[in-house]
Amino acid sequence: MFADFLSRLTAPRPDPLPDADARLALAALLVRIARTDGDYSAAEVDRIDRVLSRRYALSPFEAAALRRDAEGLEAEAPDTVRFTRAIKEAVPLDHRTEIIESLWEIVLADGSRDAEEDALMRLVAPMLGLNDRDSNLARQRVEARR
Repeated sequence: MFADFLSRLTAPRPDPLPDADARLALAALLVRIARTDGDYSAAEVDRIDRVLSRRYALSPFEAAALRRDAEGLEAEAPDTVRFTRAIKEAVPLDHRTEIIESLWEIVLADGSRDAEEDALMRLVAPMLGLNDRDSNLARQRVEARR
């Protein structure tokens, strides 16, 4: 189902993705971070739906449908680079901090951070053109809102 989407992401010089595909790439990255610790909890699913709803002005039903599509895509995608490349091309640098904050919301949704989640966050931030300091500040903002 997602073979065409993944092949576009793996092209040597992929064209920028349309908005709907960029949304799907972000949703898949949120799912990937949630699944990283091996416990894809209801709290994480709920948080993903809320992040997608807030970011894209979607109804709860639309956000859940996007997340379900992203779950399938995430399961088929061999690596994280494809998602981050699509997001990096679709989202201006000054808005990518919001993406990192969204990822931290998912990491912190179940009440715990584990080494796998931290490692993926350290990998993803530079792929999005941000540094560890930016990521840590984003995490602190998310924690302060909790």
